[in-house]
Amino acid sequence: MADKTIKKVLLLGSGALKIGQAGEFDYSGAQALKALKEEGIRSVLVNPNIATVQTSQKDDTASTASQAVADTVYFQPVTPEFVERIIEKERPDGILLSFGGQTALNCGVELYKRGVLEKYGVKVLGTPIQAIIDTEDRDLFVRRLDEIGVKTIKSEACSSVEEVQRAAHELGFPVILRAAYALGGLGSGFCDNDEELLVQAEEAFSFSPQVLVEKSLKGWKEIEYEVVRDRYDNCITVCNMENFDPLGIHTGESIVIAPSQTLTNSEYHKLRALAIRIIRHLGIVGECNVQYAFDPESEDYRVIEVNARLSRSSALASKATGYPLAFVAAKLGLGYGLFELKNSVTQSTSAFFEPALDYVVCKIPRWDLGKFRGVNRELGSSMKSVGEVMAIGRTFEDAIQKGLRMIGQGMHGFTENKDLHVDDLDAALKAPTDKRIFAIAQAMYEGYSVERIHKLTKIDNWFLQRLEHIIQWDLKLRQTGGLENLSHDLLLRAKQLGFSDFQIARAVGLGKQMPMDQAVIKMREFRKNMGVLPVVKQIDTLAGEFPAQTNYLYLTYSGIKNDVHYTGDHKSIIVLGSGAYRIGSSVEFDWCGVQALNTIRNNGFRSVMINYNPETVSTDYDVCDRLYFDELTFERVMDIIELENPQGVIVSTGGQIPNNLAMKLDKQQVPILGTSAKSIDNAEDRDKFSAMLDRIGVDQPEWSALTSMDDVEKFIERVGYPVLVRPSYVLSGAAMNVCSNEEQLHKFLQLAAKVSKEHPVVISKFMTNTKEVEMDAVARDGEIIAYAISEHVEFAGVHSGDATIMFPAQKLYVETVRRIKRISGRIARELNISGPFNIQYLARENEIKVIECNLRASRSFPFVSKVLKINLIDLATRIMLGLPIERPHKSLFDFDYVGVKASQFSFNRLQDADPILGVDMASTGEVGCLGEDASCALLKSLLSVGMRIPKKNILFAIGGPKQRAHLLDVIKRLVQRGYTIYATGGTSEFLNGVGVPNIRVYKKEHLDEFGQLKQPIVSNLMHNKQIELFVGIPVDTLADTVHDSYYQMRRTAVDLNIPLITNARLAEAFINAFLDVPLDTLAIREWSEYK
Repeated sequence: MADKTIKKVLLLGSGALKIGQAGEFDYSGAQALKALKEEGIRSVLVNPNIATVQTSQKDDTASTASQAVADTVYFQPVTPEFVERIIEKERPDGILLSFGGQTALNCGVELYKRGVLEKYGVKVLGTPIQAIIDTEDRDLFVRRLDEIGVKTIKSEACSSVEEVQRAAHELGFPVILRAAYALGGLGSGFCDNDEELLVQAEEAFSFSPQVLVEKSLKGWKEIEYEVVRDRYDNCITVCNMENFDPLGIHTGESIVIAPSQTLTNSEYHKLRALAIRIIRHLGIVGECNVQYAFDPESEDYRVIEVNARLSRSSALASKATGYPLAFVAAKLGLGYGLFELKNSVTQSTSAFFEPALDYVVCKIPRWDLGKFRGVNRELGSSMKSVGEVMAIGRTFEDAIQKGLRMIGQGMHGFTENKDLHVDDLDAALKAPTDKRIFAIAQAMYEGYSVERIHKLTKIDNWFLQRLEHIIQWDLKLRQTGGLENLSHDLLLRAKQLGFSDFQIARAVGLGKQMPMDQAVIKMREFRKNMGVLPVVKQIDTLAGEFPAQTNYLYLTYSGIKNDVHYTGDHKSIIVLGSGAYRIGSSVEFDWCGVQALNTIRNNGFRSVMINYNPETVSTDYDVCDRLYFDELTFERVMDIIELENPQGVIVSTGGQIPNNLAMKLDKQQVPILGTSAKSIDNAEDRDKFSAMLDRIGVDQPEWSALTSMDDVEKFIERVGYPVLVRPSYVLSGAAMNVCSNEEQLHKFLQLAAKVSKEHPVVISKFMTNTKEVEMDAVARDGEIIAYAISEHVEFAGVHSGDATIMFPAQKLYVETVRRIKRISGRIARELNISGPFNIQYLARENEIKVIECNLRASRSFPFVSKVLKINLIDLATRIMLGLPIERPHKSLFDFDYVGVKASQFSFNRLQDADPILGVDMASTGEVGCLGEDASCALLKSLLSVGMRIPKKNILFAIGGPKQRAHLLDVIKRLVQRGYTIYATGGTSEFLNGVGVPNIRVYKKEHLDEFGQLKQPIVSNLMHNKQIELFVGIPVDTLADTVHDSYYQMRRTAVDLNIPLITNARLAEAFINAFLDVPLDTLAIREWSEYK
């Protein structure tokens, strides 16, 4: 039975989304909160991530779906110092550590070691803390598994570089290095020789005091089991998965197939029994995953690691099997046994049943490596992917083709893609990169045998044979010679193998007769006339043996009838989700989608979600009435609309993917709720939008839409550099760039022209030293009902997704605010907006110009909604549904605290990428903290994204006289406070000139006139951990500066985990904040205390 003494529980969240720790912890945390609520236990959540569902307002009138929120929320950093003060104030009975990724786990272990948990009598629920330490500390882990004779990879835990070298020679190269207590393989890598070893060792030690050297088993299979155990020692395995790629790539980087397809029955049971033995011996209560390296030749195995927490794979396993792991783990942590719990998905079976699947699930990671300058594209033992998709099919072929379309990298499946020609195919097959799967397709077309590809890639023959099967059917389609020769059987088989209408249309040559958009519609009509239609299947966890109650659905052509009875009652409202998390579209849109679903459901409509991201709350089984875990392509969305016959479709809460479908759906007479598709197009198409602004007399930076180089040069002669170049229809500044001279312009235009041939390139005058201001608002029939005006700390030129944002705006003239409201009102009327929208402005003195307008929720919607305490999406959804609304009272827009949103960067994961900000977005997540004033809020939010306050030494390398002058006052303040200032050449001369004491440092090794080395050298100072903050401000962030000495300094700082700031205005704000506000004076208040 549950422990009845527990009345109040503290849950640690995972903070900002970053590479290696993304939305899966929003999902697992939300599940844990749901479990606590069901037990009537008060929950206290510490999580500075303001964009997630779990940090939403409590709505006691709402349906169960919105119960996944805490009773008390602290937007505070998840660090031992802050959490200790929260424990002191809240006095919880218990604490949950395994629902916030490595951040929460590390924080919890530290609180335990400092004796804080014991001091306040806080009980660790679920897995005991010693078991966590046993699995995290490599030495202990190996020792514990030796006790029961389980094999682990030979490794040595080292605490110095010399020990690392000795261990590597004893084990023999190749070896892999890992930092202990790190997330997603941070600081790990393969080494083939001493040189690589030294570089890798230093990086690993900068993240952890302990580094593991282990023998590399590259080329073995990687298999994973999710196991659950209760305190009565009952165990079940919920799901096993296998990596498509062999060992050598972090499991978060690999394509993963569940359940495993290539193990024999005896292999499967051998590994299952081992997993259960391990979890029992370690004494884990709740959920954990066991990762194996497995040699298919000899049936030999090694245990790679055990995570005693919910991980990225647990979110995937929950969604793949319909077994809510996080929910069950939370209940087990409270003391229940498995036999006392029901499986909340099937609602009829006990949580003791192991799921059995009659379908295949395929997970594919989403990388955004193209966003970074100079990044190394090869995948290895450290994670680089920013999100993932999950595809469900009745065959492996169906699932993998679906998945390749879902990642949103412009691919249509495994075949019929635009030519990605690789010259050196053997090299492309050998090296695991984000595009290797398409190199496999090319090799197969060029006649490589499965055996040859297997030798190069070490990918299991079974998978390669299945991929070859897809190629064979593609060639059959091509041989038909035209649509009229396509037989019913050939078409049906192609659909069962996951071919989309687009792929088939291209294969049979329709694309040569008409534009592809028309070809797809023609193909669709042909297919429907043939009677080849998809059926809807339920995920029922027990392969159809027990009746399932869930509306957790996918579409397939391998079936005869629908599992759902459609009544055509016209009560459905479909919300289109936001797809895979990527840079530019992340958990913020998931929050928007979930809020819309809540409002729809609470007002008596049937809520329907289409999304395929396994990490999110929106794809949870009880957030909506029907969940289609399927593609957001035109073809699939139309299939679902024809089945559902909805009252309307909402495209404005899922970011850019649904927005881009608006016009296509509108042409098929689909009822789009809110702002019309025509208005969306008028705002998205830069040409039409700019012409409209001119018409209504609203100022904008001078621009022109150009189709030839001559026009471009004439325009630039008139306005001068720098200019902003961008194609139409974008999300997060993709293919947008600032060019400050002719060479950059020519280089970039070659890239931009590839992006869109039908749309001309828009070039506008780029304004420097200008404030950027945003307005997020909701309108009804062109009239603004609620709004939020926020400002960026950084000047224009940093993408709004990377900027540090203050709300309410702190430094705007009253007149500027008035004019922004007036202009926004004019735009809303002209576009007749109903629903959410966002407008970005440039403001200098009192001059205001409009940069762009998005007729959808923007990524700052959750942030401003939570600071304002007005749920803007709820308001917008009510307007789109035509329900009556109450206008927020004017006094609500006037409050006495400040919210600051700061961005989380993951440059430490992206080897060689230049950690510098520009108009292309680079951040992977964000936090938002509240404070009595701007300094308090800024300090908390920067500490939440990993910034640290320096105690003594700060290095400045400031390019450009303007920026040096700008930072002079704060540098003087630092000196007065006793900080030591180190400065590079130009900066040091400037400071000497104005009488500020500093130590000159050298970027490289220079000799003086006596042949002595000039000291100190920057890299030595950094390696010796003497620099605690590096302020490195480039002269020209626009120039392509990869691999100059400034780049080397920035990169070294990131690799050695030294806090880095590359923006003068942010540096000034941060330094002033930590000088003004001592840490121990920061108030620890929960959200509802800010009034």
